[in-house]
Amino acid sequence: MQISFTNYTDEDKAEVLEMMVSFNKMEGYAFDPIIREKNLLEFTSDESLGRLYVIKLQQQTIGYLVLAFGFSFEYKGRDAFIDEFYIKPDYRNKGIGKTTLDFVASESKKLDVKALHLEVEPHNIYANKLYLSKGYSSNDRKLMTKKI
Repeated sequence: MQISFTNYTDEDKAEVLEMMVSFNKMEGYAFDPIIREKNLLEFTSDESLGRLYVIKLQQQTIGYLVLAFGFSFEYKGRDAFIDEFYIKPDYRNKGIGKTTLDFVASESKKLDVKALHLEVEPHNIYANKLYLSKGYSSNDRKLMTKKI
């Protein structure tokens, strides 16, 4: 399988937005297409915020991953959050997730990221197994969020 990763460009916009709709629907998250498109433009226009990688099989787009930068004294510098990671259903459970996580870990080293974080829904058994197999672990803390 010839998997490749490209940095998001405006040519990817329609497909990425379509996959974002699917991702949010699958997880039951609220989705406002106008805000999402505005955020996509803002995020991809400023490399200091992070990267959006498009996952391709040969030349066909099959997924995406959003890597958002932060900073942590605990982790001694730049950290990053895998904010969204989506692979189209027909391409799941084929090793593409593992390949993608290896890629993002390698790219993160190049970007001087000291720690990678992600969230996974408890009901998503396959994703939980994948992340554990790639070295992610629970820090026995509970992520808490306040919307402003």
